[in-house]
Amino acid sequence: MIKNTPFRIDFKSVLLPIFMLFSPLIFAQQKNSKSDFWNDVQFGGGIGVSVGSDYTDVSLAPSAIYNFNDYFAAGVGLQGSFIKVRTREPYYNGYKSYLYGGSLIGLFTPFEQIQLSAELEQLRVNQEFSEIDYSRNFWNTALYFGLGYHSDNVTVGIRYNVLYDEKDLVYSEAFMPFVRIYF
Repeated sequence: MIKNTPFRIDFKSVLLPIFMLFSPLIFAQQKNSKSDFWNDVQFGGGIGVSVGSDYTDVSLAPSAIYNFNDYFAAGVGLQGSFIKVRTREPYYNGYKSYLYGGSLIGLFTPFEQIQLSAELEQLRVNQEFSEIDYSRNFWNTALYFGLGYHSDNVTVGIRYNVLYDEKDLVYSEAFMPFVRIYF
C-alpha cells in the first residue's frame, strides 16, 4: 500500500534561482530605459528683471521638455512674477501684482530652423490698487501659438495669445516676443 503524501513545493528554493537568473536582465532593462528617458529631457526657462524709476518687474519661469524625436517635444513649466508700479506725489497711484502658476507646452520643429509652439498657461493673479484701496484675485488662462527661429538649443520668436482680454490687466498685448533656451 502506497501512502498519499501531499505534494509540496518549497517556493523559496524554486523562486530564488529564477529571480537570480532573471534579475540582471530586469535591472539592466530598467537602467537602460531610465537613461534613455533622461537623455531626451532638456531643462531651461527664463529669468527676468526690469527695474526703473518707480517700477519693478521680477519673474522666474523654469521649465522642462521631453524630446519624443527630432520633430516633437512636450513639457511643463512653472512661473512666478512680481510687478510693482508707483507714481510720484501729489497723485500717489500704486499697483502691485503677484502672478504664479504653470504651463504645458508642445513644440514642433518641421525644419531645422523653424519651430512652431502651442502653450497653455494657467496663472493665479493677485492685484492690488492702492489709489482706490482695491484688490482683485482671479485665474487667467492664456493659449499661445508661436513661431520661432530655432538654432541648436535656442529659439527666438513671437507668440500670440488667442484668449487675450485687455480687461484682465495681466498682459499689455496679445503678441509677445520670446526667447526659449533648453540645455
